[in-house]
Amino acid sequence: MIGFSADWLALREPADARARAATLELGLVTALASGGRGPGRPWIALDLASGTGSNVRHLAARLPGLQRWRLLDSDPTLLERAGERCAGLRAADGSPVAVETQRLDLSRASLASAFEGACLVTASALLDLVSEGWLQDLAAACASAGAVALLALDYDGRRECVPVEAGDAQALAAFHQHQHRDKGFGLALGARATDVAAAAFAARGFSVLRARSDWTLGPGEERLQAALLRGWAEAAIEAQPGARAAHEAWLARRESHLATGASRLRVGHLDLLAVPRPG
Repeated sequence: MIGFSADWLALREPADARARAATLELGLVTALASGGRGPGRPWIALDLASGTGSNVRHLAARLPGLQRWRLLDSDPTLLERAGERCAGLRAADGSPVAVETQRLDLSRASLASAFEGACLVTASALLDLVSEGWLQDLAAACASAGAVALLALDYDGRRECVPVEAGDAQALAAFHQHQHRDKGFGLALGARATDVAAAAFAARGFSVLRARSDWTLGPGEERLQAALLRGWAEAAIEAQPGARAAHEAWLARRESHLATGASRLRVGHLDLLAVPRPG
């Protein structure tokens, strides 16, 4: 299963928080409130591929009531950091938030058994890395548990670089080619992920809502822009090794705009909320 560094996760966390679809988070509050949990009884949430816990830190403070989160990831170092950074969280109404971590390779685990007892399943920037088969298993496991799903910040294929440069289209096409490689879950869906997810959940009786959660990056975010540009160029070169010189030249031109403060990047993401229909 593919992993990400703690430095990269920390670098992207502010942009993630700013981009999230607030309308779907409000819909999640409504869905959980109508879930029939008894007074004083916590609702149980699972966060998939948790990393350092940024998704939980963002959501727990926006959701009311007693909460018990289980953070699932295959990287023990990231999980240790997540446990430290999520200690002492409070819900929107001041209720305590309990957090536990569990090392689990989601590419191999039985999702149905892992989801037992959960009323909420969340993930951030995960779906575009997984295969259609894995995503179908995810929807089936949520249906079996009767769990609401909030799946945030998945790349949808839109990317805009300003100023426009020669090579933008070729670099984007190569990046998309790379996106469909196996990231540990089988051949990845890439930009198709939220379309496939919406159909998978709808077929299992969920009401599905989607909303944009784009990154819009400009002055003051040079480090994140630089990391993105380098990552895009590396992926393009891996996908098209014969075009290495062209992609390296493209990166150099984009970095020159970054150095002068002229660079602006927009990265298209979608958030998805899936709520089981009554009955």
